[in-house]
Amino acid sequence: MYNRINQRVDIMMQEGLLEEAKNLFPNKELNALQTVGYRELFDYLENKTTLDFAIEEIKKNTRRFAKRQITWFKRTENSNWFDYLTDATDIIKK
Repeated sequence: MYNRINQRVDIMMQEGLLEEAKNLFPNKELNALQTVGYRELFDYLENKTTLDFAIEEIKKNTRRFAKRQITWFKRTENSNWFDYLTDATDIIKK
């Protein structure tokens, strides 16, 4: 899972996450923008970190968030787990 998260962050960066963060930067104090990805890039835009460090922090913080989600869902009795390669129609049938 960690490799998939790392790859996903790389793809998001390639597809314009930094540009999106630049556009949202004037509103960085909004609660909705205090999320993984934006926080780290806002630090970069404020010259608090390098871009490489910000990207690594996005990956690390996303992995931590995913771990917390997994822990939470494991305690929920009605959760159904599916492999990400499972066909959507099979998931819907369940």
